[in-house]
Amino acid sequence: MLPRIKINYLSGQLGTVGTSPDGLVAIVAGATAVASTFELGLSYKLRKLSELTALGVTEENNPALVRLVRDFYRQAEEGTEVVVCGVDPAKTMTELLAKEEGAVRKLLERHSGALRAVFLSSSAGDSEEVTEGLSPDVYTALPEAQVLADWATTELYAPLFIVLDGRGYTGKNLRDLSKQSYNRVGVLVGSTKQEDKGASLGILAGRIASIPVQRNAGRVRDGALKPETFYLAGKPIEEVQSEVIELYEKRYITFRRYVGRTGYFIADDNLATSPTDDYAQIANRRVIDKAYRLCYDSLLDLMLDELELNEDGTLQAPIIKAWEQKVEDAINRGMTALGELSSEDGEGCRCVIDPKQNVVATSKIELTLKVRPHGYARYINVALGFLVTASEPTPETDKK
Repeated sequence: MLPRIKINYLSGQLGTVGTSPDGLVAIVAGATAVASTFELGLSYKLRKLSELTALGVTEENNPALVRLVRDFYRQAEEGTEVVVCGVDPAKTMTELLAKEEGAVRKLLERHSGALRAVFLSSSAGDSEEVTEGLSPDVYTALPEAQVLADWATTELYAPLFIVLDGRGYTGKNLRDLSKQSYNRVGVLVGSTKQEDKGASLGILAGRIASIPVQRNAGRVRDGALKPETFYLAGKPIEEVQSEVIELYEKRYITFRRYVGRTGYFIADDNLATSPTDDYAQIANRRVIDKAYRLCYDSLLDLMLDELELNEDGTLQAPIIKAWEQKVEDAINRGMTALGELSSEDGEGCRCVIDPKQNVVATSKIELTLKVRPHGYARYINVALGFLVTASEPTPETDKK
Protein backbone atom coordinates (compact mmCIF):
# COMPACT_ATOMS: atom_id res chain seq x y z
CA MET A 1 0.00 0.00 0.00
CA LEU A 2 1.32 3.39 -0.96
CA PRO A 3 1.92 5.97 1.78
CA ARG A 4 -1.28 7.87 2.37
CA ILE A 5 -3.36 9.96 4.76
CA LYS A 6 -6.66 8.48 5.94
CA ILE A 7 -9.21 10.65 7.74
CA ASN A 8 -12.17 9.13 9.60
CA TYR A 9 -15.20 11.16 10.58
CA LEU A 10 -15.95 11.22 14.30
CA SER A 11 -19.56 11.20 15.49
CA GLY A 12 -21.14 12.15 18.79
CA GLN A 13 -18.82 15.07 19.53
CA LEU A 14 -21.50 17.76 19.51
CA GLY A 15 -23.74 16.14 22.09
CA THR A 16 -26.74 16.67 19.81
CA VAL A 17 -29.95 15.20 21.19
CA GLY A 18 -32.16 13.20 18.85
CA THR A 19 -35.92 13.52 18.50
CA SER A 20 -37.60 12.70 21.79
CA PRO A 21 -41.17 11.40 22.12
CA ASP A 22 -41.93 13.86 24.92
CA GLY A 23 -45.34 14.55 23.40
CA LEU A 24 -46.39 10.98 22.65
CA VAL A 25 -49.84 10.58 24.18
CA ALA A 26 -52.58 7.99 23.90
CA ILE A 27 -56.29 8.57 23.42
CA VAL A 28 -58.28 5.69 24.91
CA ALA A 29 -62.04 5.64 24.42
CA GLY A 30 -65.01 3.32 24.25
CA ALA A 31 -65.49 2.29 20.63
CA THR A 32 -66.94 -0.19 18.17
CA ALA A 33 -64.69 -2.64 16.34
CA VAL A 34 -64.56 -2.38 12.54
CA ALA A 35 -64.17 -5.79 10.86
CA SER A 36 -60.50 -6.76 10.98
CA THR A 37 -59.11 -3.26 10.42
CA PHE A 38 -59.85 -1.78 13.85
CA GLU A 39 -59.91 -4.13 16.82
CA LEU A 40 -60.76 -3.21 20.38
CA GLY A 41 -57.88 -3.44 22.82
CA LEU A 42 -55.25 -2.94 20.15
CA SER A 43 -53.48 0.37 19.67
CA TYR A 44 -52.83 2.25 16.44
CA LYS A 45 -50.24 4.96 15.95
CA LEU A 46 -51.55 7.80 13.77
CA ARG A 47 -49.92 10.83 12.18
CA LYS A 48 -53.05 12.36 10.66
CA LEU A 49 -56.82 12.03 10.81
CA SER A 50 -57.06 10.29 7.42
CA GLU A 51 -55.12 7.33 8.85
CA LEU A 52 -57.99 6.71 11.26
CA THR A 53 -60.40 6.77 8.32
CA ALA A 54 -58.17 4.25 6.54
CA LEU A 55 -58.79 1.87 9.44
CA GLY A 56 -62.49 2.03 8.65
CA VAL A 57 -63.31 4.25 11.63
CA THR A 58 -65.91 6.85 10.63
CA GLU A 59 -68.40 9.20 12.22
CA GLU A 60 -71.11 6.66 11.43
CA ASN A 61 -69.59 3.76 13.39
CA ASN A 62 -67.45 5.64 15.97
CA PRO A 63 -68.52 9.29 16.25
CA ALA A 64 -66.96 9.91 19.68
CA LEU A 65 -63.56 8.50 18.75
CA VAL A 66 -63.44 10.35 15.43
CA ARG A 67 -64.22 13.59 17.23
CA LEU A 68 -61.44 13.04 19.76
CA VAL A 69 -58.86 12.48 17.03
CA ARG A 70 -60.19 15.34 14.90
CA ASP A 71 -59.91 17.68 17.89
CA PHE A 72 -56.36 16.43 18.48
CA TYR A 73 -55.31 17.46 14.98
CA ARG A 74 -57.04 20.80 15.27
CA GLN A 75 -54.37 21.66 17.85
CA ALA A 76 -51.42 19.53 16.72
CA GLU A 77 -49.99 19.63 13.21
CA GLU A 78 -50.36 16.68 10.87
CA GLY A 79 -47.37 14.43 11.39
CA THR A 80 -47.66 14.61 15.18
CA GLU A 81 -47.92 11.06 16.47
CA VAL A 82 -50.81 9.96 18.65
CA VAL A 83 -51.69 6.46 19.84
CA VAL A 84 -55.38 5.57 19.58
CA CYS A 85 -56.90 2.62 21.41
CA GLY A 86 -60.56 1.65 21.23
CA VAL A 87 -61.86 -0.26 24.24
CA ASP A 88 -65.03 -2.07 25.32
CA PRO A 89 -67.71 0.66 25.56
CA ALA A 90 -69.36 -1.22 28.43
CA LYS A 91 -66.30 -0.73 30.64
CA THR A 92 -66.20 2.29 32.93
CA MET A 93 -63.09 4.43 33.29
CA THR A 94 -62.60 2.89 36.73
CA GLU A 95 -62.59 -0.61 35.24
CA LEU A 96 -60.31 0.36 32.36
CA LEU A 97 -57.75 1.73 34.83
CA ALA A 98 -57.60 -1.35 37.06
CA LYS A 99 -53.91 -1.97 37.78
CA GLU A 100 -54.04 -5.76 37.53
CA GLU A 101 -56.08 -6.36 34.39
CA GLY A 102 -57.35 -3.07 32.99
CA ALA A 103 -57.03 -2.14 29.32
CA VAL A 104 -54.88 0.91 30.08
CA ARG A 105 -52.24 -1.19 31.84
CA LYS A 106 -52.05 -3.50 28.83
CA LEU A 107 -51.63 -0.45 26.60
CA LEU A 108 -48.73 0.86 28.71
CA GLU A 109 -46.99 -2.51 28.65
CA ARG A 110 -47.49 -2.87 24.90
CA HIS A 111 -45.71 0.43 24.28
CA SER A 112 -42.83 -0.40 26.62
CA GLY A 113 -43.08 2.84 28.55
CA ALA A 114 -42.99 5.17 25.55
CA LEU A 115 -46.27 6.93 26.39
CA ARG A 116 -46.04 10.19 28.33
CA ALA A 117 -49.77 10.64 28.95
CA VAL A 118 -53.11 8.88 28.55
CA PHE A 119 -56.38 10.68 27.85
CA LEU A 120 -59.28 8.42 28.84
CA SER A 121 -62.98 8.61 28.00
CA SER A 122 -65.85 6.18 28.51
CA SER A 123 -69.58 6.79 28.66
CA ALA A 124 -70.29 3.50 30.48
CA GLY A 125 -70.84 5.28 33.79
CA ASP A 126 -73.20 7.96 32.43
CA SER A 127 -76.32 6.21 33.74
CA GLU A 128 -75.27 6.68 37.37
CA GLU A 129 -76.88 9.50 39.33
CA VAL A 130 -74.75 12.64 39.55
CA THR A 131 -74.58 13.99 43.11
CA GLU A 132 -71.18 15.73 43.21
CA GLY A 133 -71.08 17.68 39.99
CA LEU A 134 -69.69 14.87 37.80
CA SER A 135 -70.40 11.24 37.01
CA PRO A 136 -69.43 9.05 40.01
CA ASP A 137 -67.20 7.08 37.64
CA VAL A 138 -64.87 10.09 37.40
CA TYR A 139 -64.27 10.12 41.14
CA THR A 140 -63.82 6.36 41.50
CA ALA A 141 -61.41 6.43 38.54
CA LEU A 142 -59.14 9.04 40.18
CA PRO A 143 -57.41 6.73 42.70
CA GLU A 144 -57.19 3.95 40.11
CA ALA A 145 -55.45 6.30 37.70
CA GLN A 146 -52.97 7.44 40.36
CA VAL A 147 -52.15 3.86 41.37
CA LEU A 148 -51.64 2.81 37.75
CA ALA A 149 -49.44 5.82 36.94
CA ASP A 150 -47.35 5.19 40.07
CA TRP A 151 -47.01 1.54 39.05
CA ALA A 152 -45.81 2.53 35.56
CA THR A 153 -43.21 4.79 37.18
CA THR A 154 -41.76 2.26 39.60
CA GLU A 155 -42.13 -0.93 37.54
CA LEU A 156 -41.72 0.24 33.94
CA TYR A 157 -39.51 3.26 34.71
CA ALA A 158 -42.02 5.09 32.55
CA PRO A 159 -43.58 8.01 34.47
CA LEU A 160 -46.70 9.55 32.95
CA PHE A 161 -49.92 11.35 33.81
CA ILE A 162 -53.54 10.53 33.03
CA VAL A 163 -56.36 12.93 32.14
CA LEU A 164 -59.93 11.77 32.74
CA ASP A 165 -63.04 12.83 30.87
CA GLY A 166 -65.02 14.99 33.31
CA ARG A 167 -68.36 13.55 32.26
CA GLY A 168 -71.84 14.52 33.38
CA TYR A 169 -70.92 18.01 34.62
CA THR A 170 -73.84 19.76 36.34
CA GLY A 171 -72.07 22.62 38.12
CA LYS A 172 -73.60 21.64 41.47
CA ASN A 173 -71.86 20.31 44.61
CA LEU A 174 -68.59 19.80 42.76
CA ARG A 175 -66.02 17.80 44.74
CA ASP A 176 -62.92 19.79 45.72
CA LEU A 177 -59.90 18.06 44.20
CA SER A 178 -57.47 20.37 46.00
CA LYS A 179 -58.02 18.17 49.06
CA GLN A 180 -56.82 15.09 47.16
CA SER A 181 -53.29 13.93 46.38
CA TYR A 182 -53.57 12.64 42.83
CA ASN A 183 -50.56 14.41 41.35
CA ARG A 184 -50.52 12.22 38.25
CA VAL A 185 -54.18 12.68 37.34
CA GLY A 186 -56.17 15.55 35.87
CA VAL A 187 -59.87 15.96 35.11
CA LEU A 188 -60.98 18.00 32.09
CA VAL A 189 -64.40 19.69 32.07
CA GLY A 190 -65.85 21.58 29.10
CA SER A 191 -66.82 20.76 25.54
CA THR A 192 -66.99 22.22 22.05
CA LYS A 193 -70.50 20.74 21.73
CA GLN A 194 -73.43 22.35 23.49
CA GLU A 195 -75.24 19.09 24.24
CA ASP A 196 -72.42 16.84 25.41
CA LYS A 197 -71.95 14.80 28.56
CA GLY A 198 -68.21 14.55 28.02
CA ALA A 199 -65.23 16.89 27.69
CA SER A 200 -63.14 17.77 24.65
CA LEU A 201 -60.15 15.64 25.62
CA GLY A 202 -58.72 15.75 22.10
CA ILE A 203 -58.24 19.52 22.35
CA LEU A 204 -56.06 19.26 25.47
CA ALA A 205 -54.23 16.19 24.16
CA GLY A 206 -53.35 17.94 20.91
CA ARG A 207 -52.10 21.06 22.67
CA ILE A 208 -49.90 19.09 25.09
CA ALA A 209 -48.51 16.89 22.30
CA SER A 210 -47.37 19.97 20.39
CA ILE A 211 -45.61 21.95 23.15
CA PRO A 212 -42.34 21.35 25.06
CA VAL A 213 -42.49 19.78 28.51
CA GLN A 214 -42.00 23.03 30.45
CA ARG A 215 -44.79 24.86 28.61
CA ASN A 216 -48.13 25.51 30.30
CA ALA A 217 -50.91 24.36 27.99
CA GLY A 218 -52.76 27.60 28.66
CA ARG A 219 -49.94 29.99 27.67
CA VAL A 220 -51.60 32.94 25.93
CA ARG A 221 -48.63 33.63 23.66
CA ASP A 222 -49.19 30.25 21.97
CA GLY A 223 -52.51 31.52 20.65
CA ALA A 224 -56.14 30.62 21.13
CA LEU A 225 -57.51 27.12 20.71
CA LYS A 226 -58.95 26.35 17.30
CA PRO A 227 -62.66 25.80 18.16
CA GLU A 228 -64.74 28.95 18.26
CA THR A 229 -66.97 28.10 21.24
CA PHE A 230 -66.72 26.06 24.43
CA TYR A 231 -69.59 25.09 26.72
CA LEU A 232 -70.15 24.09 30.33
CA ALA A 233 -73.38 22.15 30.89
CA GLY A 234 -74.78 23.54 27.65
CA LYS A 235 -73.93 27.20 28.34
CA PRO A 236 -71.18 29.20 26.59
CA ILE A 237 -68.24 29.53 28.94
CA GLU A 238 -68.30 33.33 28.84
CA GLU A 239 -71.79 33.21 30.40
CA VAL A 240 -70.74 31.08 33.39
CA GLN A 241 -67.60 32.80 34.63
CA SER A 242 -68.36 31.88 38.23
CA GLU A 243 -68.34 28.19 37.30
CA VAL A 244 -65.01 28.56 35.52
CA ILE A 245 -63.56 30.11 38.67
CA GLU A 246 -64.96 27.32 40.85
CA LEU A 247 -63.55 24.65 38.53
CA TYR A 248 -60.15 26.32 38.62
CA GLU A 249 -60.09 26.73 42.39
CA LYS A 250 -61.14 23.11 42.88
CA ARG A 251 -58.27 21.95 40.66
CA TYR A 252 -60.10 20.90 37.50
CA ILE A 253 -58.86 21.70 34.00
CA THR A 254 -61.24 23.79 31.93
CA PHE A 255 -61.39 26.55 29.33
CA ARG A 256 -61.70 30.32 29.54
CA ARG A 257 -61.68 33.61 27.62
CA TYR A 258 -59.57 36.74 28.11
CA VAL A 259 -60.78 40.29 27.64
CA GLY A 260 -58.85 41.72 24.70
CA ARG A 261 -58.14 38.35 23.06
CA THR A 262 -60.21 36.46 20.53
CA GLY A 263 -60.96 32.81 21.15
CA TYR A 264 -60.66 30.38 24.03
CA PHE A 265 -57.73 29.22 26.12
CA ILE A 266 -57.01 26.47 28.62
CA ALA A 267 -57.43 28.09 32.04
CA ASP A 268 -54.45 26.26 33.58
CA ASP A 269 -52.93 22.77 33.64
CA ASN A 270 -54.15 21.68 37.09
CA LEU A 271 -53.74 18.20 38.48
CA ALA A 272 -56.05 16.75 41.15
CA THR A 273 -53.96 17.65 44.17
CA SER A 274 -53.17 20.51 46.53
CA PRO A 275 -51.75 23.59 44.80
CA THR A 276 -48.80 23.37 47.22
CA ASP A 277 -47.76 20.00 45.79
CA ASP A 278 -44.51 20.34 43.82
CA TYR A 279 -46.20 18.47 40.98
CA ALA A 280 -49.57 20.20 41.05
CA GLN A 281 -49.35 21.27 37.38
CA ILE A 282 -48.96 19.22 34.22
CA ALA A 283 -45.95 21.30 33.13
CA ASN A 284 -44.03 20.55 36.34
CA ARG A 285 -45.13 16.93 36.12
CA ARG A 286 -43.77 16.63 32.57
CA VAL A 287 -40.48 18.33 33.50
CA ILE A 288 -39.73 16.11 36.49
CA ASP A 289 -40.85 12.99 34.61
CA LYS A 290 -38.50 13.74 31.73
CA ALA A 291 -35.66 14.28 34.21
CA TYR A 292 -36.55 10.89 35.74
CA ARG A 293 -36.29 9.16 32.37
CA LEU A 294 -32.99 10.81 31.48
CA CYS A 295 -31.50 10.07 34.89
CA TYR A 296 -32.53 6.43 34.67
CA ASP A 297 -31.11 6.05 31.18
CA SER A 298 -27.77 7.64 32.11
CA LEU A 299 -27.35 5.48 35.23
CA LEU A 300 -28.38 2.26 33.53
CA ASP A 301 -24.97 2.07 31.83
CA LEU A 302 -23.36 1.93 35.27
CA MET A 303 -25.36 -0.97 36.69
CA LEU A 304 -23.07 -3.68 38.15
CA ASP A 305 -20.02 -1.64 37.20
CA GLU A 306 -16.74 -2.01 39.14
CA LEU A 307 -16.03 0.84 41.55
CA GLU A 308 -12.71 2.10 42.88
CA LEU A 309 -12.99 2.42 46.68
CA ASN A 310 -11.09 3.97 49.56
CA GLU A 311 -9.84 1.85 52.48
CA ASP A 312 -13.01 2.52 54.45
CA GLY A 313 -15.28 1.26 51.66
CA THR A 314 -16.34 4.68 50.41
CA LEU A 315 -16.15 5.79 46.78
CA GLN A 316 -13.00 7.46 45.51
CA ALA A 317 -13.43 11.11 44.60
CA PRO A 318 -12.86 10.65 40.82
CA ILE A 319 -15.63 8.01 40.70
CA ILE A 320 -18.05 10.32 42.50
CA LYS A 321 -17.22 13.17 40.14
CA ALA A 322 -17.62 10.96 37.07
CA TRP A 323 -21.04 9.71 38.15
CA GLU A 324 -22.29 13.18 39.04
CA GLN A 325 -21.04 14.57 35.75
CA LYS A 326 -22.65 11.78 33.72
CA VAL A 327 -26.09 12.47 35.16
CA GLU A 328 -25.76 16.26 34.92
CA ASP A 329 -24.57 16.03 31.31
CA ALA A 330 -27.59 13.91 30.40
CA ILE A 331 -30.01 16.42 31.93
CA ASN A 332 -28.27 19.48 30.53
CA ARG A 333 -28.06 18.06 27.00
CA GLY A 334 -31.58 16.66 27.04
CA MET A 335 -33.36 19.49 28.84
CA THR A 336 -31.34 22.60 29.76
CA ALA A 337 -30.03 23.04 26.21
CA LEU A 338 -33.63 22.91 24.94
CA GLY A 339 -34.83 25.63 27.31
CA GLU A 340 -36.83 23.16 29.40
CA LEU A 341 -35.06 24.13 32.64
CA SER A 342 -34.00 27.44 34.15
CA SER A 343 -30.23 27.67 34.09
CA GLU A 344 -27.10 29.61 34.93
CA ASP A 345 -24.25 29.20 32.44
CA GLY A 346 -25.97 26.21 30.87
CA GLU A 347 -26.38 24.32 34.16
CA GLY A 348 -29.99 23.54 35.00
CA CYS A 349 -29.46 20.73 37.48
CA ARG A 350 -27.25 19.46 40.27
CA CYS A 351 -26.36 15.87 41.09
CA VAL A 352 -24.73 15.10 44.45
CA ILE A 353 -23.37 11.81 45.80
CA ASP A 354 -22.58 11.62 49.52
CA PRO A 355 -18.89 10.65 49.74
CA LYS A 356 -19.40 9.02 53.17
CA GLN A 357 -21.42 6.09 51.83
CA ASN A 358 -19.94 2.67 52.53
CA VAL A 359 -20.52 0.91 49.24
CA VAL A 360 -18.79 -2.31 50.31
CA ALA A 361 -21.26 -2.83 53.14
CA THR A 362 -24.43 -2.02 51.17
CA SER A 363 -23.64 -2.33 47.42
CA LYS A 364 -25.85 0.74 47.19
CA ILE A 365 -25.16 4.25 45.96
CA GLU A 366 -27.49 7.05 47.04
CA LEU A 367 -27.52 10.21 44.98
CA THR A 368 -29.64 13.36 44.89
CA LEU A 369 -30.63 15.00 41.62
CA LYS A 370 -32.39 18.37 41.58
CA VAL A 371 -33.49 20.23 38.47
CA ARG A 372 -34.33 23.92 38.28
CA PRO A 373 -37.84 24.50 36.89
CA HIS A 374 -39.27 27.61 35.29
CA GLY A 375 -41.59 29.96 37.12
CA TYR A 376 -45.00 30.90 35.67
CA ALA A 377 -46.78 34.25 35.54
CA ARG A 378 -50.14 33.25 37.01
CA TYR A 379 -50.89 36.50 38.81
CA ILE A 380 -49.71 39.89 37.59
CA ASN A 381 -50.34 42.89 39.86
CA VAL A 382 -49.78 46.39 38.51
CA ALA A 383 -49.59 49.60 40.54
CA LEU A 384 -50.98 52.13 38.03
CA GLY A 385 -51.16 55.89 38.44
CA PHE A 386 -50.24 59.24 36.88
CA LEU A 387 -46.63 60.31 36.49
CA VAL A 388 -46.57 63.94 37.64
CA THR A 389 -42.82 64.58 37.91
CA ALA A 390 -39.88 62.62 36.63
CA SER A 391 -38.50 62.29 40.14
CA GLU A 392 -41.72 61.03 41.68
CA PRO A 393 -40.95 58.00 43.89
CA THR A 394 -42.09 54.54 42.85
CA PRO A 395 -43.51 51.94 45.26
CA GLU A 396 -40.03 50.42 45.44
CA THR A 397 -38.34 53.67 46.46
CA ASP A 398 -41.09 54.31 49.00
CA LYS A 399 -40.09 51.10 50.79
CA LYS A 400 -36.57 52.47 51.18
